[in-house]
Amino acid sequence: MKRQLLFAVAFVWALLPQHLAAHDQLHAFQRGSWQAILHAHAGRPTMVNFWGVTCGPCKVELPLLGKFVKDNPGVDVVTVNADLVPNAPEATLSMLAKAGLSSVENWTFSDGFVERLRFEIDPNWQGDIPRTMLIARDGKVTIMEGIVDFADVRKWFDAQPIEAR
Repeated sequence: MKRQLLFAVAFVWALLPQHLAAHDQLHAFQRGSWQAILHAHAGRPTMVNFWGVTCGPCKVELPLLGKFVKDNPGVDVVTVNADLVPNAPEATLSMLAKAGLSSVENWTFSDGFVERLRFEIDPNWQGDIPRTMLIARDGKVTIMEGIVDFADVRKWFDAQPIEAR
């Protein structure tokens, strides 16, 4: 019995670092990633924030987003570093950590042909950031350009119909 318990504890302990590391990493956003995000969050209201390391307004908005995440545990938030210029992952992770966003799902454009990535997300998007997409349970998308008012975002989440059980 002790051996089984010891084995179970060792197994859980071995998996723990992998689970924790998943929250402090960047996923490579490439062709097909947008559909993967939509599929992973299907049926749940989700906020997707597009930002960039070199974007001045993004530097203002990220800490506000971090506070929103802290004040609203349980909401689905995804960030995507959509800079035109490739960034070192360390710079991206540092900005996310300073903003309090290490615990959310974070992506970064990893295809040099960013126009193709933007087109996959929204054929009308010209690349302006910050940009926020609120995706309802039914898949309806609300787009917000520029720095968002997080009180409006909270109202949007509150207005989403409760999931049928």
